[in-house]
Amino acid sequence: MTEATPTTSTAVTTATITTVEPARIILRLCKHWGHKFAVSYDDIQGRVELPSALLLMRAGDGQLSFRVETQPDADIARLEQVVADHAQRMARDETYRWDWQRSAA
Repeated sequence: MTEATPTTSTAVTTATITTVEPARIILRLCKHWGHKFAVSYDDIQGRVELPSALLLMRAGDGQLSFRVETQPDADIARLEQVVADHAQRMARDETYRWDWQRSAA
């Protein structure tokens, strides 16, 4: 008889913004949050271990993608707002348009 492996459900929300400096935004966000949370980053991607979520960022050609992974019962709207607010603060003269897409993983 084999034992069933428990599955852990994760809530995921993603968004992609258009920006002229995606790598700079990753760098600035990771440095900003690195004073409080575990972070890792390079010119293409960033990872921030927030208290209730994992934030993954990936730079593309003129775009920056965000992925937030958290528990299903977390306040996802609040996490989306925190990420958006902080990213906007790191911008120079850009205003980002956010279109979050939620799913379960």
